[in-house]
Amino acid sequence: MSVTLTKAAWDHPPTVVGYKKLVTRRLIWVLSLGVPPLVALSCSGFSRRAAWAFILMIILGTPYLPWVIVTYFRRRRVATVLKAYPWQEWPCRHPRRPPGSPATIAIPFREDFTAMFRVIPFPVPVAIMEDDHPDRIWFAGDPRFGGVVSPVGGHYPVRVVPHTPRREECGGEGFDLARRVGLVRASGKGTRT
Repeated sequence: MSVTLTKAAWDHPPTVVGYKKLVTRRLIWVLSLGVPPLVALSCSGFSRRAAWAFILMIILGTPYLPWVIVTYFRRRRVATVLKAYPWQEWPCRHPRRPPGSPATIAIPFREDFTAMFRVIPFPVPVAIMEDDHPDRIWFAGDPRFGGVVSPVGGHYPVRVVPHTPRREECGGEGFDLARRVGLVRASGKGTRT
């Protein structure tokens, strides 16, 4: 059973503070992957070691940089979801997973429907998501297409997407709102970022 906590999740002050921390974390990710190669590039004309450092940073950091930049700009989707949907408290499970598989959160929205969500862009340690209430979580969004979850208190909002997207759930109540806030594309497929 869900408990609706506010008219919109954004109205909860710790959520706004948590969102600002999310923006700061993502900006630090972008800067930590983008600035060191630029510094090494600017110094590469003076030193052979700087040139090698630049090449090494490009090889190691380039695969992550586009993903981190996309997640930085997609942070607005988190804010839009938080402004459109209320926080609802739900029971949850954090299923054990084999190494290398995506971290998932299982939320039973109805007796016949348990949604499996992946935390994106990078897994959040279970200890942070469990907080003081390992069996409860706050959710804002549409159970069919994902949204935002936070430990009880709303202070650590992170984006979640369905573990396996299903296009057949298009339409129905709430579909237009999900499309308007960016949880669903015009084609009816759920967004993955």
